Amino acid sequence: MEYIKGNIRTTIFHSESGFFVGTFKIKETNDETLQEKINKTITVTGIILDPNTEDMYILYGQYLKNERYGYQYAFNQYEKMRPEGIYAVMEFLASNLIKGCGEKTAKSIVDTLGEKAIDLIKEDKNNLLLVPGMTLKKADQIASSILEYSLVDDALIELKKLGFTISEATTLVKKYQANTLTYVKENLYLFKDYISFAKLDRIYLESHDAYDEIRIKACLIETMQELSMQKGDTYYYIEELQDYLQHQFKIFLENENIMTFLEELKEKKLVKIKKEKIFLKEYDDMEKNIANKLKKIMDNPLKEINNFDEKINLLEKNLHVYYNEEQQEAIYNALKNRVSIISGGPGTGKTTIVRAITKLYIEIYHLTPIDIYNTIALVAPTGRAAKKMSLATSLPAMTIHRYLKWNKETNDFLVNESNPNPHRLIIVDEMSMVDTLLFSSLLNGISDNVQLILVGDTFQLPSVGPGLVLEDLVNSLAFSYTSLITIYRQTNNSYIPYLAKEIKEKNLSEDYEIKKDDYNFLECDSKNIKEYLKKVCKKCIEKKVNIDDTQVLAPMYKGENGIDNLNQVMQELFNPKNENKKEINYYDVIYREGDKVLELVNNPDCNVYNGDIGKIIKIETVMTPKKKDLITIDFEGNKVIYSKEDLNNIKHAYAISIHKSQGSEFSNVIIPICKGYYKMLYNKLIYTGVSRAKNSLVLIGEKNSFLQSVLNDYANNRKTDLLKKIENKFEVIGYTKG
Repeated sequence: MEYIKGNIRTTIFHSESGFFVGTFKIKETNDETLQEKINKTITVTGIILDPNTEDMYILYGQYLKNERYGYQYAFNQYEKMRPEGIYAVMEFLASNLIKGCGEKTAKSIVDTLGEKAIDLIKEDKNNLLLVPGMTLKKADQIASSILEYSLVDDALIELKKLGFTISEATTLVKKYQANTLTYVKENLYLFKDYISFAKLDRIYLESHDAYDEIRIKACLIETMQELSMQKGDTYYYIEELQDYLQHQFKIFLENENIMTFLEELKEKKLVKIKKEKIFLKEYDDMEKNIANKLKKIMDNPLKEINNFDEKINLLEKNLHVYYNEEQQEAIYNALKNRVSIISGGPGTGKTTIVRAITKLYIEIYHLTPIDIYNTIALVAPTGRAAKKMSLATSLPAMTIHRYLKWNKETNDFLVNESNPNPHRLIIVDEMSMVDTLLFSSLLNGISDNVQLILVGDTFQLPSVGPGLVLEDLVNSLAFSYTSLITIYRQTNNSYIPYLAKEIKEKNLSEDYEIKKDDYNFLECDSKNIKEYLKKVCKKCIEKKVNIDDTQVLAPMYKGENGIDNLNQVMQELFNPKNENKKEINYYDVIYREGDKVLELVNNPDCNVYNGDIGKIIKIETVMTPKKKDLITIDFEGNKVIYSKEDLNNIKHAYAISIHKSQGSEFSNVIIPICKGYYKMLYNKLIYTGVSRAKNSLVLIGEKNSFLQSVLNDYANNRKTDLLKKIENKFEVIGYTKG
């Protein structure tokens, strides 16, 4: 392996991730092409932890020509050299790496302990007390510095030997510092927050038996976490844990053996066992917290509402609207109860009701503009849902993550039980999307003296994360619940909300085959879906329909009619290659100025959240000092700059998944349906997709596949314990889950 040995002279650039650009003086190399560079300085690039000019380094890599910067030595591995020889040891001890040791002290140490001084100090810090004039305090300082320096360096070397990349090793050492080697020796799985479990398990198995006790416990915890994410469960049965362990990790345990390990995990407060139910402690705690917090909120007295009929009549006159009986009931229940739930499908007026609630609350409590800001909070799981609330009420709204001041680095909420927000009226929209963790966190971040209004559609897809919060709250019968049934027809020939209702009831009328003002079903074979989609899109272009108002929703990413392929088709139509538009390649995907794109993760620092849709407005190359590609994306006025590496969190959004569309509403929706989607063709998914359409809906594909999806009741029957915990806390008996 080719290497260069020497010292770093200057640091030009060093990022938080460890990427380094600097100058390096070569003292030795085995690369024939670099022999003439010995005792000369060259530019080097690579990942390195805490580079300094005192250490001697060995860099492994290649001397390559960069088109812009000329020749650079690109290294992919490195080692720090141990100080050798009396003068090297003395120089190391006197460097700024070692606290409490200047040149005079360094000379005294070497004179007393000799060339092996560093090893002797690491073996026993009391060896320093043999040095004339050495104090106990100074000896502690010097020994601690040497040990910390040595452990960090040893950890990097050990991690690389085990099979971690230099980037992974650097990340772990930056996080755990001198404790890194301890974790390596005691339990490699403790690195799971930063390294995939699969890789940790693979490395662990290279030196341990498959039935090693540490591995079994780690795989048990991982099994529960993966089952929760895959199925949405908050507890598990022994049989499913055994099946998953055997299938995923090749571990077979009899009932008695698995219970032994679960009991040990229980003692460590990682799991809870309640008869036949096995919980990860965190999920059990969150469900308990939800029940306890809601009980505290409900126990607070609330101001009586006087003259409600007069107030609602006056509001109708002022807003030029009419509220039917069930809508008035929803508004009244929301204002007179501490916790209330409003559920309804598309076209039933949920947004109108939220607007009425806020207007009447402001009037009842005589709120000034400043009072409103400090008293009312409108939140939703997605940015688009929050914006919809804000437009409807003329009040500020935000994502729940932003409201709770989520810290991306620590994955904690800065607004919590120790630092709650002061608001007295909180309305949560798209509540079906809120999982156990997020709802528990929200309740922690608000006071008990609050009115909480939860708005959603109980028939929509459940949350991505574990739990079935909205459904469990409704079924508990512990809270005021209003179900909106009446649909408000937009025109005499409109059909979208009625189709959604028919899908929900699994009772399609013949109308689904007939073209309407806002609906059309274009029947075709699977192989022709893309051609039909092109025709529909070309008509949109001819009619100058804004692509921002048109959304294709599909169930799957892969396959002939998958989202990835559909995005390529639509990019060619709506934003074809143009010499005036810059573009950038990211693996096999081309991103182009003008492209419609989707954010896949929460990024609170930039006020961009999972599911937000934006447009690429600029692609440029800058010097920072390294050549860097930057992509500016406009999220409805919020312009965010991404690096090329960040594009793993971005996808084209001409077509998106139905799951990602939750919490959003689009003027025009196109949904392809074919047997190739068979794994995802079920009632709730199709209902959710159809209910995203506001003004027009086009279904393209096979009618048999559509009928199959409507009749398919498939859905994971999530196992949650929240309903039972609420029943116990409130001493009520709710609906039993089927």
